[in-house]
Amino acid sequence: MIVRHIRDIRGSEREVETDAFISRRILLKGDSMGFSFHETIIKAGAELLIWYANHVESVYCIAGRGEIEVIGGATYTIEPGVLYALDGHERHYLRAEAELRLMCVFNPPLTGREVHDEQGTYPLLE
Repeated sequence: MIVRHIRDIRGSEREVETDAFISRRILLKGDSMGFSFHETIIKAGAELLIWYANHVESVYCIAGRGEIEVIGGATYTIEPGVLYALDGHERHYLRAEAELRLMCVFNPPLTGREVHDEQGTYPLLE
């Protein structure tokens, strides 16, 4: 059984912060669950170009307001209670009007060492 509290993730090697977001990596590949689970904070005013070419991701918003714009497709409002799933490796813009607090699941699971490359993609790490 794995039991973790978010307060123990904050400030640890499982927390990654950039100018645009904070990623708290609660479950990772090494936890052997078959997926990874993250709390992600997108800072107000941030706009990220993201393309998970190697992963699928499910995102559930628990606080804030923003939007996701699929490149060449529709734009959707993100607010508490909205879930979106990037099941087709959609390249997209993620924008935070107000700070977004998102709970995210990745498959295959992230190792915790990934960083977005210039295309917004995480590499597939072993």
